[in-house]
Amino acid sequence: MYKIMTPGPTQVKENVRLARALECTNPDLDETFVEFYKETCELISELLHTKNETLILDGEGILGLEAACASLTEPGDKVLVLDNGIYGKGFADFVSMYGGKPELYTVDDKKPIDPQALESFLQKHRDYKYATLVHCDTPSGMLNDIKALCPLLKKYGMLTVVDSVSAMFGEEVRVDDYRIDVLCGGSQKAVSAPPGLTFVTVSDDAKEAMADRKTPIASFYANLKVFEGYYEAKWFPYTMPISDIYGLREAFENIKKDADMLFRHARIGNACRQAVTDAGLKLHLESGFSNTVTVFDVPEQTTAKDILDMMRQEHNIMLAGSFEGLAGQVIRIGHMGSNANVSDMTETMEALDQTFEKLGVPLKCSLKESFTAVLYSPPAR
Repeated sequence: MYKIMTPGPTQVKENVRLARALECTNPDLDETFVEFYKETCELISELLHTKNETLILDGEGILGLEAACASLTEPGDKVLVLDNGIYGKGFADFVSMYGGKPELYTVDDKKPIDPQALESFLQKHRDYKYATLVHCDTPSGMLNDIKALCPLLKKYGMLTVVDSVSAMFGEEVRVDDYRIDVLCGGSQKAVSAPPGLTFVTVSDDAKEAMADRKTPIASFYANLKVFEGYYEAKWFPYTMPISDIYGLREAFENIKKDADMLFRHARIGNACRQAVTDAGLKLHLESGFSNTVTVFDVPEQTTAKDILDMMRQEHNIMLAGSFEGLAGQVIRIGHMGSNANVSDMTETMEALDQTFEKLGVPLKCSLKESFTAVLYSPPAR
C-alpha cells in the first residue's frame, strides 16, 4: 500500500476503519440509528460552530455541491459564481443543469478573491438569488477568505453556498459568524474518513428559499428537502449507508479531541511552503495559500509523470498532479487531516529530495532539512 500524501482522499486512522466494521442494523427500521444519525449531525454542527441543521448525504462531496444548487435553483434564477479556480468555475455547470443563469465573476487564478474589488462589483451587480464560492480550490491550492466574502455577499441580499470540502478542519470555519447559508463538506479530506459521504449545513434562510419555490426541485437524490421531517417521522428518504456513517462519526470524534488541529495544519503548511521556496522550486500561487495542500510548478528539467511515478515506485508515496488547465503543470502535496503529521511529511520531503536528485533537478537546499528547520525554529518576536 502507498503512503497517501494526496489532497484527498487522505489517510484513514485505524479506529475509523474499525468503526466501519461494526455490526449493522437496519437503518430504515431501527430507531436507535435515527438517533445516532441525528447526534452525528449535531456533532458536525457543533464542530463547525453553527446552530444550523447538518445533513449527511450518501455520496461523495460533489453530491453536496449539486444538492445545494439543485435545491436553491429555479429556472431563470440568476446566480453569481465566484471563479478563481477550476472548482469555483465548476459551480456554473450545476446552476445551468437546474435551469439557472450563472454569471461568473472571474479574477486572477493565482490570487484569492479580493473583498474590496468584489464589493465594487456588487454595488453595480446585485440581483442574484445566491452566490457560490470555493473555500479551498484544491487543483491549485487556492484559499479564499470566506470570513470576509460571505458577510459581504449577504450584505447585498444573496444566499451563500460554500464548498469547503478541502479546507474545513485544516482552516477555520465558523458557519454562523461567517453567515454561510449552505456549507458543503466531504468525508475524504481533512475529516480523514474514506470517500463516499458528503454533509451540508443548511441555514433558516436557505430553508425558507427552498420552501418558497414556485417549481419542484428537479431531483430526488440531489435534493435537501427530502430530508425534511426525517427525525420526527423516524424515516429516511433512502437507505442510509450505515457502516460509512459509523466511520464518519468516529472521524469526527477524533476531530473533537484534537484541540491543536488548526495549529498543526498551519505549522506544517508553513514549513512545507518555506521548504519548497528555499529549495528553489516555485509555488504555483502568488498568494492565498491553503494549509491543507501545497502546490508547486513542475521544474523544467522533468515532468509531473516522472516525479509522481518515481515517488510511488521507489518511495511508496503517492502525491498528486492536477487536471484540466493544470494537468502536467504542477505537483500537489496533501497535508490535511491525518496526513498533517511531522513524521509522514518529513519522509515525503526526504523522498522528494532523492527523486529530484535522480531526475537531475538541482535544488538550492534539502527540502527535508529546510522543512525540519522551519518546523522547529522559534516563533518570530
